[in-house]
Amino acid sequence: MKLRSLYQKIREGGRIDFSEGVQLLREAPWLELAQLAWERRVQVVPEERASYTMFRIINYTNICSVNCSFCSFKRNAGDSKSYVLNKDEVCAKIDHAISLGADQVFFQGGVNPKLPLEYYIEILQEIKQKYNIHIRAFSPVEIQHFAEQRGVSITKTLLELKEAGLDSVPGAGAEILVERVRKILSPKKCSVQEWVTIMKECHRSGLKGSANIVFGSVETEEEIIQHLEVVRSIQDETSGFNAFIPWTFQQQTRDFTLRTIPSYYYLKVLALCRLYLDNIPNIEVSVMVLGKEIGKLALRMGANDISSPVIEENVLRSYTVTSEAEARQYIEDAGFNPVRRNFDYDYDEQGSK
Repeated sequence: MKLRSLYQKIREGGRIDFSEGVQLLREAPWLELAQLAWERRVQVVPEERASYTMFRIINYTNICSVNCSFCSFKRNAGDSKSYVLNKDEVCAKIDHAISLGADQVFFQGGVNPKLPLEYYIEILQEIKQKYNIHIRAFSPVEIQHFAEQRGVSITKTLLELKEAGLDSVPGAGAEILVERVRKILSPKKCSVQEWVTIMKECHRSGLKGSANIVFGSVETEEEIIQHLEVVRSIQDETSGFNAFIPWTFQQQTRDFTLRTIPSYYYLKVLALCRLYLDNIPNIEVSVMVLGKEIGKLALRMGANDISSPVIEENVLRSYTVTSEAEARQYIEDAGFNPVRRNFDYDYDEQGSK
């Protein structure tokens, strides 16, 4: 299909198929995709509005047995820099986060083979007993580990976590949902099918979340679209993703194969995410990874939400805003009305929720 005909199909609300997605990524000028993504964005989210939220990342342990080639955060048990946070340490971080205005906590860490599920259950319970705060936690890789460690089903594991206080899940550990790529980058992580099955079960259990893509390594353009197709198919079935976030890999380890992603190409992929993922209402730009100026452009090219002000981040180099006041000013400088949202993207007219 010629690009002009494909553009018309998009403007008329037609769904892009796999081959059309590849064609757009390969052939469409990035500014033309950006215009289409802006048109789609304002159909879904009021034109003048851009949102943000406030949460605290808590990396409960850096001990991990998965050994992803791109990760410099993990440590082996016994390493002088390895750690496991106890309940008091977790609560101290939450106290600090609340003092800065956070109403959500993002709890994640390495796959630590020595930590029993009871460790997580007790911390979730402690948080819920002490605080009125939303807990977002545990990637499919972590959830799979919990289930296998105890020899129980994913469903039972999720029920126990939810009863203890888990409110939602991230779509982390996806990177590129293509087996060829996963076998190169993170062969010990769950397979594509396992990731899909766990995310569907999370959604069926009432644990909604986000999804993402991390590109800029050995993936092909077809594999980027293949990843988007996997996510869109899950969303067609469960409606469990409330947002999607495109990231690029960062150079964290010497042996990792990194492909430099020009800013225009990141924006092109982000625009295509808005167009291809026609069933996910919110597209977040990762200011933390891409930088502030690219983030402002992204809000004109399909994104409607910026990454939260980072209260603490141990895994990635961060360029992001660091306070709520800075987040609001940043969005205003980009030409939008800043609204603070909660996990469900609810907000009041003043954007204070």
